[in-house]
Parts: sequence; structure tokens; C-alpha cells
Amino acid sequence: MSIDQFKYSRIPPEAEALRGDVRAILADALKDYPTIRRADSWMGFDAEFSRRLGAQGWVGMALPKAYGGGDASPFARYVVIEELLAAGAPVSAHWFADRQSGPQILHYGTDAQRDRHLPAICRGEQFFCIGMSEPNSGSDLASIKTRAVRKGEKWVINGQKVWTTNAHRSHYMIALVRTGENSKRQEGLSQFIIDLSLPGITIRPIKDLTGSEHFNEVFFDDLVVGDDAIIGTEGQGWSQVTAELAFERSGPERFLSSIALLHTLIDAVGKHPDALQAKEIGRLAARLVTLRHMSLAVTAQLAAGKNPAWEASVVKDLGAVFEQEIPELAQLLCELPPTSAGGCDHAQVLAYLTQMAPSFSLRGGTREILRGIIARGLGLR
Repeated sequence: MSIDQFKYSRIPPEAEALRGDVRAILADALKDYPTIRRADSWMGFDAEFSRRLGAQGWVGMALPKAYGGGDASPFARYVVIEELLAAGAPVSAHWFADRQSGPQILHYGTDAQRDRHLPAICRGEQFFCIGMSEPNSGSDLASIKTRAVRKGEKWVINGQKVWTTNAHRSHYMIALVRTGENSKRQEGLSQFIIDLSLPGITIRPIKDLTGSEHFNEVFFDDLVVGDDAIIGTEGQGWSQVTAELAFERSGPERFLSSIALLHTLIDAVGKHPDALQAKEIGRLAARLVTLRHMSLAVTAQLAAGKNPAWEASVVKDLGAVFEQEIPELAQLLCELPPTSAGGCDHAQVLAYLTQMAPSFSLRGGTREILRGIIARGLGLR
């Protein structure tokens, strides 16, 4: 490990210059947006809002202009994403296409795949979900069992994915499946772009504690796709997906999921906190700033073309701990009890995020898996 792994990285002035425009547009677009809905933010689904962002040039903005993107730097995208999340904007519709699927298709896809998908992603009109986790596998991606078998110029896929966010609202899935015969662990894995309207696919939403339906089970029963569905090189899915995870685990969404509650907590405490309230809110602010600097350091590595897999895992792990502690501290610091029916903004947001917080250490990789990656990065295993 080098001291440069989390070296402080300042946002370049040209990227920082975007912040004022983003805040102005969000102030108008979200002027009547309820606080409780802001608590959902990157899980809040609003297709029309995503299209509006696409028209503004803020979806797929780091993709090439030839495909409708803006050739923007990762730092420029970071500024936009940070402001969207801090405001509690509903970004879930386009989120995975913008963060992962678009870059994957750009880096590994064919010209036909790029032409078909990237312009629609940049317009905020084509939504993707990610098919990784499976029953009895969880975050251990190397143990997946969903299999694709070649039949001439076609592939027949059978298996199941689970915890697939927005599968019931998405147009496509990028799925990691096993294509090698008798392959084990990381061997013989490939990625496919799957049209979710095809026959042979069953999608069943999974309700969470709040009654929301973000997650899904997805079943493939003799699903037939063409050779043109495979993305990248057959058998190289493991290296492709590990590069993808660096994008998934390092962004500001990994420590801003509970930011709406921090806002309402500060409002509820008011301008004259007692000693405990001042100390704990100060600690939360300090941790938030630290996580942001770490996330920006990973962004700098991505901008330099590196694959900071273990560094991204550190950000995700520490960010999840931070997000999960905010609801606990909120109940310690303020006497307002959580309530999902009526009550003030703070009480409603507290109730919602108390129920959602357990999932923060599951999505994007469990703590056990992440800490294994971190241990390898530190040379401890």
C-alpha cells in the first residue's frame, strides 16, 4: 500500500464550475418535492426527471460526444452526482446505466452495441439493471450458477438472479453468467446484455420493510439470446465485472444515502444544541468530509485509468457504517420518535431510514466480501 492510495485530490476548477448551475436547476425542479421522498434519492425512480437530466447533458456525461455524452471528466460527473444526492433528487431510473452499464458498453462493447445503447442512455431514456447476486451466493460472485449454453449462433440461459435493483422497471440487464463447461469460481464467466422484454424471463419484486419495491428476483428459463448479446470477450467476465465494481463502490452514493436525515436532524436540534448534540453532529460532519476526500481520491485514480478495486471497497465499507449510524445517533440526540404515519419531516425520514439502513451494508457487496478484498489489497491474505 502507498500513501498515495488516498491522496487528497482537489476537484478541478472547470468541474467545480458546474456546481452553481446544478444547484439552480435542482432548486427549481425540486421546489415542491417532499422531504420524505428526498430520503429515497438514489433509489427514487422518476423516468421524467431522468429524461430532463438527459436533456441537460447530465446523464452519461462522461461518455464520448459521438454517442451523445459530454466527454466530461470523472470529476465533472462527481460534482453533478454529489449535488443530485445532496438535494435528494430521484435518480434511480438512469442510475445504473449512467454509473456502470454505459462505461461497460463503451469499454467492452461492439460498435453495434455502443450505437444501440449509449445514445439512449445519454438521453435518459434507456434504463439498465445489474445481474450479479444469486441465491446461495450473495456477494460471492465467483460462486454463481446461472449458465449460458451455446446452441449454434444462439445462447440459452437458465438460472436466477436476486436483489436486482429496478429489474421490474428496466429495459436491459447486464448479467454475469457462467459460459465455460465445468468451470469453477472465476473461470468461464461472461457478461451478456439481456433485453428484459424477451420471453423466458420472469421478474418478481421483493418488498422491503418500508413496503417499497426496489429489489427483484429474476428467473431465466430457457432464455434465448443471440451472439450479439455477449459483451466483451467470452470467458473474461470476471475481469470485466471487477473493473465495473470500482465504479459501483466508490461514488458519493456510498456515504450520502442518509444525508436527508442529517439535514432534518440539524433542523430538529436547532441553533442551540446541547454539548452532546454539538459533539455528535460535529463528528458526523468530520466523517462525512473524510469519506468525501477518500471518494475523490478514488475518482482521481479512475480518471487516471487505474482500477482501484480495493480502495473503492474501503470507501464502500466505511460509508455503509457511517450511513447506518446516522439513524441510531438521530434517536439518541433528539426526542422526536420515528413515525411512518403523520408526524414532522424529521420523524418520517427517521422512520424510513431506520428501516432502510440494514440494506446499506448488503447492496454493492457485504462487509465480509469487501473486507476480504481490502485484506488482499493490504497484502494480508
